[in-house]
Amino acid sequence: MKQVQGKINSSVYASLQGQSSPQHVAFLRQLEKELKVEESLVVPLSELTVVVFDLETTGFFPEQGDEILSIGAVKVKGGEVLEDTFYSLVHCSRELTPEIKELTRIEESDLAEAPELSKVLVDFYDFVKGEVLVAHHASHEKKFLQHFNWKLFRSQFKHRIVDTSFLLKLAEPNVNLVRLEDCCEHCSIPVVDRHHALGDAKMTAQLWSIYVERIQALGIKNLREVYERLSR
Repeated sequence: MKQVQGKINSSVYASLQGQSSPQHVAFLRQLEKELKVEESLVVPLSELTVVVFDLETTGFFPEQGDEILSIGAVKVKGGEVLEDTFYSLVHCSRELTPEIKELTRIEESDLAEAPELSKVLVDFYDFVKGEVLVAHHASHEKKFLQHFNWKLFRSQFKHRIVDTSFLLKLAEPNVNLVRLEDCCEHCSIPVVDRHHALGDAKMTAQLWSIYVERIQALGIKNLREVYERLSR
């Protein structure tokens, strides 16, 4: 978290009123101290625990007012998908478009009593702890987390986030697959609960586990070597 003269002053707290609590800010500050971003680069892929996650949103542009509707996540260690999961809807007072409701199967009534985004993000980061984040074509998720971390907490997004497409490129450089459902069908992963945050996270976790095994078979031992191979 960005600090001014080593502490958050009263004016910063005032700017966060109605958005997040001082307790949330303090929690995230402590979490950032515990992040081990560089250490994660050298952990053997067979031992690396990651949190594979997905966001459902009202659109693609948080800077233009689009919001997060739900967050789903599942942990994976090495090539094993664990049963440790996270899911929450997010309070949203705006009217959803028919397209978004059809795509996500989320209705305004589902979100009316859901927790505020600041609470959901704190709970999500508590679930993640210091682990590496993984998402399928992660630029969407990263953009939303960067935007709302700053808007709600005046905090930079500092978690390492790895895109599943990195592993696909290394394992199968001649295969051009983009959509999650196409990647899953390619790997014989059943497409279940598509465009549900936890459903997509679980499918992406299976995809990650398959390709972690495949790139290890190519002699790639850790994330540092993933990045080195991609830069060639």
